Amino acid sequence: MKITIVGTGYVGLSNALLLAKHNNVIALDLIPSKVDMLNKAISPIEDKEIQEHLLDHKNNSTLNISRPHHQHGFTATLDKEKAYKNANFIIIATPTDYDPEIDFFDTSSIESVIKDIIKIKSDACIVIKSTVPIGYTQSIKSKYKNLSILFSPEFLREGSALYDNLYPSRIIIGGCPQKAKEFSELLVEGALKKDVQVAIMEYTEAEAVKLFSNTYLAMRIAYFNELDTYAEKYSLSSKSIIEGVSLDPRIGAYYNNPSFGFGGYCLPKDTQQLKANFKTTPNALINAIVESNKIRKEHIADSVVNKNLKVIGIYRLTMKTDSDNLRYSAVQEIISLIKSKSKDIEVLIYEPILTNSLETDFLGCKIISNLDVFKEKSELIISNRLTNELQDVSNITYTRDLFHNN
Repeated sequence: MKITIVGTGYVGLSNALLLAKHNNVIALDLIPSKVDMLNKAISPIEDKEIQEHLLDHKNNSTLNISRPHHQHGFTATLDKEKAYKNANFIIIATPTDYDPEIDFFDTSSIESVIKDIIKIKSDACIVIKSTVPIGYTQSIKSKYKNLSILFSPEFLREGSALYDNLYPSRIIIGGCPQKAKEFSELLVEGALKKDVQVAIMEYTEAEAVKLFSNTYLAMRIAYFNELDTYAEKYSLSSKSIIEGVSLDPRIGAYYNNPSFGFGGYCLPKDTQQLKANFKTTPNALINAIVESNKIRKEHIADSVVNKNLKVIGIYRLTMKTDSDNLRYSAVQEIISLIKSKSKDIEVLIYEPILTNSLETDFLGCKIISNLDVFKEKSELIISNRLTNELQDVSNITYTRDLFHNN
């Protein structure tokens, strides 16, 4: 198969390298530096398996991950004509940010890609991987009746995107059953997991699976965060309570580590979109999940401000360990809340990603490039996730990370 992937973020790049194991894949992007990096076998995002697969493709060498076949072909380009003209499948993995003014995802990037495809290769099967509002794909199909189109949601973690595609929890595809089966077989062929569960359904149901799945995860985070808030207020062992609750096999000892709130690129926007979809539907829980996350961040900020210290250090802006994604991290909102609650607190930031880009200021806070200097200057260090780098300053570190996992 000749497959084109539009967008080289976590979703696009992980799918591109999965499919390139047995097919010829072209990745299309708008940013010259990203295309150049990919063609030099350098990953533009932090993901161990993606970097290994890129090097394996370049060197045609054996990976640490056991795979029966090497990649057939992978290249990146800025050229739409080259990317589309021979494609059997074109996968759209462009960002769809949530726009609070219209209570809707900004799907303009998807529509722009579809218009280009119609001009260059209208008989290709389009697969939307970007997250969209419920009902979106059907509206596109109604507008372009002759277009072959599928919707296939993605369920992956930043920093482990390719791994999660090699070992998928499930494959969900909405649209024409015949085309959906054909595309699912390509994904299963590239996966290392045996007996991958595949569910083929209508467009709108597949879109709902994505939003309800992420909102459930957000609900679970919010639940354990509220448990942790209660325990902290009454000086109880949050860890003991969570471990006891999690012994119930119906609940399970996973996805239960408290944090500063759910953030990152997916969960906040997906819960907001589902909340918007529920606007005319009776509900209490969906709205409460969004509100709970706001309350949690307020509580964390208040806990820090009430310590009456002058210099607060922020250790990393990323949401997760081993991630390089700063987008919409909960920590950034904590910073804004702290600054709004107290004008007397100086906030310092230690973030190697910003230091490496020669930034000196972020959100009105000074960036400290030297970790030792950062520790020395900070009266209190707040960290969403603990690492070994903070062991020597554990006495001045504020975190809700109990189990040391993401």
